[in-house]
Amino acid sequence: MPKESNWRIALLALGIVLVDQLSKLIVQNHLGFGEQREVVKGFLRLVHWQNTGAAWSMFTGNNGALAIVAIVALVGLVLARRYFDSHTAGGQASLGLILGGITGNVIDRLLPSRQHVIDFIYFYVVRRDGSEVGFPAFNVADSAIVVGAALLVIEILFTKSPAAAKSL
Repeated sequence: MPKESNWRIALLALGIVLVDQLSKLIVQNHLGFGEQREVVKGFLRLVHWQNTGAAWSMFTGNNGALAIVAIVALVGLVLARRYFDSHTAGGQASLGLILGGITGNVIDRLLPSRQHVIDFIYFYVVRRDGSEVGFPAFNVADSAIVVGAALLVIEILFTKSPAAAKSL
């Protein structure tokens, strides 16, 4: 794998980590814990919530174990990156997004001042009866992981690997 591929992946991952951590710092400095600010009434709020679990607050209270799992996943992805089309622009983008997102959330879990992931983007709708239905709050790192995974699936499904192309 060319060195420039590794650099592109690393630079994108670093960019995601910086944007993620900066956005979380802004939330911490401008919203008290549990506070919410309406951005688009009936659709979007900025919130300051903590998550010691995984997606959708699964495994809540297992921050340390989830940090270990995330670090193992990071190391595994870095070591196996050549199997994920990292020689293509799409593969590099997907890996950079995923690695940056995982790193951003691991930093939250390991920082002594946090020891939880900060979630702050909350989409919701208000039903006719006045009750609210919302998508679980998330952050920049979560978004990067989801977009990166989606790009990786697209890359795998819709591009031909060099081995497959040679056999045609």
